[in-house]
Amino acid sequence: MGRICFLLTFFAATVTAKSASAVADSNNIEQLNIRILKIQQQIIEIQKEHEDQIGELEQQISELTSEADKHSNEDELAALRKLAEAESTETVNSKEESKETIFKSGGLNLQALNPEVSITGDFLFSARDDATRDDSSDFEFRNLGVHCESWIDPYSRFKSAVEFNEDETELGEAYLTLYNFSDDLNLTLGKFRQQFGVVNRWHKHGLDQVDFPVALREIFGEGGLNQAGVSLDWMMPPLGQSSQQTTLQVTDGSNNRVFHANSKNRPSILAHYKNYRDISKDTYLEWGLSGLVGWNNQWDISGGIEQNSSKETFVLGSDLSVLWEPTNKMRYRNIEWRSEVYWLSQELLAPDGSGEDTIESWGIYSYLQTKISRTIDVGIRGDFYIPDTKTYANLSSPLSLSPLAVTHDDPHLWQIGPYITFWQSPFVKFRAEYDYSDGRGIQASEHVVWLQAIFAAGPHKHERY
Repeated sequence: MGRICFLLTFFAATVTAKSASAVADSNNIEQLNIRILKIQQQIIEIQKEHEDQIGELEQQISELTSEADKHSNEDELAALRKLAEAESTETVNSKEESKETIFKSGGLNLQALNPEVSITGDFLFSARDDATRDDSSDFEFRNLGVHCESWIDPYSRFKSAVEFNEDETELGEAYLTLYNFSDDLNLTLGKFRQQFGVVNRWHKHGLDQVDFPVALREIFGEGGLNQAGVSLDWMMPPLGQSSQQTTLQVTDGSNNRVFHANSKNRPSILAHYKNYRDISKDTYLEWGLSGLVGWNNQWDISGGIEQNSSKETFVLGSDLSVLWEPTNKMRYRNIEWRSEVYWLSQELLAPDGSGEDTIESWGIYSYLQTKISRTIDVGIRGDFYIPDTKTYANLSSPLSLSPLAVTHDDPHLWQIGPYITFWQSPFVKFRAEYDYSDGRGIQASEHVVWLQAIFAAGPHKHERY
């Protein structure tokens, strides 16, 4: 009985414990569910809060972006306004300046109207050994040149050269050139050095040696051929790989050497043809032909008789120039060779009364020059001249026929002259030259040492013409 009571008591306790445990488990599950619900509610609230914050942030970003765009547009507009204001200010200023210029000078800048002016000086010292002369040395300011140049308008250019020396003042050149007077044609009016050959066109301060070649000086005189008239320069169509140019000049026949008896001042006519071509990228060749014709009409015959009879004078010439100048060293190296030939034929009435006659003379020169550095040129020139032989050569008056004709048999004159030129700058150069000349019937042998200083003050430096 007791055992049964124990078992009943144990069973009741077990059932009571399980019931209590089940109740506890049920309470725990309920509390867990409640916590889960609270967590879910908190998550929903947090999510909602974050969404609100994100919305506010997006709105702020949108507002900031629109404000930045507004400022950017305003900056661009401001910049455009400033640029427009600046341009309008410049336009106004330019208009004001234009109005001011028109008011002051009638539409032209007076300073721009002034011609360019340059001054050249040519100073010489010579020491000579000549049995026919008393002086053995001499200082000479050979020439002070005042050169003016100006574009008068887009089609016209004026140039002049007035030369002063110790004895006189002379108008060297003064001419007006009309460019594109016609297709490929330029017209020059005035007094100019004529285009007979090459070096006759140059001024003395622009020569490669101290003086003109002997043949040129003997035929045309110390100053060369320089007369007043008109000149037409025609740039002809190319001939193959060559360019070519023709010059036609009509001038007064005033040269005292070849037109000394032209009392009627009949004009002389000169034609020059030039052909140029590049042999290679470093070498060019130029050659030309020249012809001059004029007239003399008044002749002094022995016994004081004057006779009028128109007689022609012809002077023909040929020139050749070759220059090698490497393109990558052209300021430091080159070799130049130039030669010219002159031939004169002059009809006249013989001063001894023997009637009509013709005198002929000719000459040649050639020189070779090279640049050995940027500032030093060295070269050598050879000259040869042969006048005619006439028994009456010394009878002509007021001028004798010499040096075109002399009385001596087999007359000739030759000269050899090495030289060196130092370019201190493009505006100043110095030259030393030694000339030895000899011949028969025209000049005794002579040794001359030349020291030359040439300077140029102004924009034109040492322009040859």
